[in-house]
Amino acid sequence: MTRRIALSVLALVVALLVLAVVPLGISMTDRESDSFREQTAATARTVAAAAEEHLSDNHPDTEAAEQLAATAARGDCAQVYDAHGALVLTTPCRAALPPAAVSQVLATGQQLSVQGGGRLTLALPVGDTLPPSGALVYSRSTEDLTDRLVTIWTWLGLCGFGALAAAVLVAVRLARWVGRPLADLDSAAARLGEGDLAARAAVPQGPPEVRRLAATFNAMATRTENLVHGHRAVIADVSHQLRTPLTALRLRLDLLSAEAQDDTAQELAGAQHEVARLSRLVDGLLAVARAENSVPRPGPVRVDEVVADRIDAWQPVAEERGVRLTARGATDLTAQLAAGDLEQVLDNLLANALEAVPDGGRVELVTGREPQVREVLLSVVDDGPGMDEAARAGAFRRFDTGRPSGTGLGLAIVHRLVTANGGQVALEPTPGGGLTARIRLPAGPAATRSPRRERRSARPEPADGRRTPPPA
Repeated sequence: MTRRIALSVLALVVALLVLAVVPLGISMTDRESDSFREQTAATARTVAAAAEEHLSDNHPDTEAAEQLAATAARGDCAQVYDAHGALVLTTPCRAALPPAAVSQVLATGQQLSVQGGGRLTLALPVGDTLPPSGALVYSRSTEDLTDRLVTIWTWLGLCGFGALAAAVLVAVRLARWVGRPLADLDSAAARLGEGDLAARAAVPQGPPEVRRLAATFNAMATRTENLVHGHRAVIADVSHQLRTPLTALRLRLDLLSAEAQDDTAQELAGAQHEVARLSRLVDGLLAVARAENSVPRPGPVRVDEVVADRIDAWQPVAEERGVRLTARGATDLTAQLAAGDLEQVLDNLLANALEAVPDGGRVELVTGREPQVREVLLSVVDDGPGMDEAARAGAFRRFDTGRPSGTGLGLAIVHRLVTANGGQVALEPTPGGGLTARIRLPAGPAATRSPRRERRSARPEPADGRRTPPPA
């Protein structure tokens, strides 16, 4: 925006300068040219008057000779012709004019003017009678006129460039005065959109409208921060407070189910199942609150190492369920995201995939890169029942699940973590049947291979609180 404002102001100033300087230069050029012609004609008439006394009144040619000598001293040329076209007097230099021009002046009594070759040449009659008593050819160099015109255009050009330089300074300062507060406001809005609820726009300078806009934005950001923090606090507090009574309820049901028989045992088993489902929901709400309350601090993460870690951690679960869990794709991949977020994303996606895929199915992690846009690609591909288009459209919303055993929070947490780190996640149908979760993450700088982390052997637990069966 700063550049557009500066260029717009400069274009306006250039247009004004062109409209003002060029017509002024043309007007001054015409005035100087007319003045030069008038001066030349006046000098020529003075010489013609002296020649008339010699040609018409038969006076000696002394005065006419003196005028021609003065003409020659000025660097001009002049020739005096009598009524028959014979040359009477001349300066050492001769004016370049065809003889027919002298005959025309003697016949018509009209003045002729020819300019070219760096000289202005006039042919005018001597005397006021018709036919005239003679003709005078007067030639003057236009070098002085050219020098004056060059001086005029040089000064006009310098003034124009000076005005343009001043306009550049004014345009740049004006553009910065208007554009810098807007850039600060845009930066604050971007930080707020990325999850930094403490982002505020500091606009101490700039147009009053921009300062009012910044104040309105700050008020909106403050209210949004209060609302979000209040919402997160309520979810976290409620979820935390529910865990204790749920644990106590589960223990009581376990004690009762140990002594119950037949129908009572079945009812207690159903109650235990619902309590377990409610516990998973509470754990998922806590995970959502933690994910939304954190502001990621991106750093380089080795994607291939994290994938290998999660494959090793989930392999016992996959084998217990009869599912083939593999990984393939590019190696030496580094993404830019917060530490621990990629593990949490993969745990949720693998938990969903392993739960959806039937016995004998497969789940595959595929890695790749797109150098043109500096992105790392990561896909979790399964051959399960998949989702229809409507289910995929709402899969990232909270509590939107198509399975009675799920909480509908796992994919919501995945979406939050990926987008908070500047990435994208989408669900697509797998060719031949199934579901593919495709993730795009910003590529990070190349990193050296680090040792396998101890969490590779850790028991996986998705962020939504669903615990997987223990390894067989």
